[in-house]
Amino acid sequence: MSESAARQRLDTPRSGRGFTFNVDVEAVGRVSESIARFLGTGRYLAIQTGIVIVWIALNLIALRIQWDPYPFILLNLAFSTQAAYAAPLILLAQNRQENRDRVALEEDRRRAEQTKADTEYLARELAALRLAVGEVATRDYLRRELEELRDMIAALQQSGGAAGKSPKSKPDGGERRSKQRSEPL
Repeated sequence: MSESAARQRLDTPRSGRGFTFNVDVEAVGRVSESIARFLGTGRYLAIQTGIVIVWIALNLIALRIQWDPYPFILLNLAFSTQAAYAAPLILLAQNRQENRDRVALEEDRRRAEQTKADTEYLARELAALRLAVGEVATRDYLRRELEELRDMIAALQQSGGAAGKSPKSKPDGGERRSKQRSEPL
């Protein structure tokens, strides 16, 4: 159904009863920030100083075209109007900047809390790993244990050989194989 047909139907309410003025608040804020940013530059001050000098010079020197005689009331009015608009624009820009700063601060705070939690977790994991590594058998520990076992076996073989009974004496050279196994690793 087309829009014109929908307007003619009596059971469908109209979308609007008159002219509505929609203002994008963000657009107004962006424009006010750009104006406030320009008002705070040296370029603006140089332009304004040039205009004031030309204004005063033309009103003092050119007597025929004096549109604002000596007390320069019109220039004062222009400055007052400018100040009346500049102050709220600058305040609006400051409020928007304050809101952005607050959001950034909250984000920084959240990120710092997350970083702290991650750091604490990693510290706990590192402590657990240190405890676990302390309980793990190292290569040197195993080597010492194996050397002690080899010495004990050699001592048992010597004491058994002295009595004439070797627990592993076989005619096929079993003693030689056991000696080969007991050499250092």
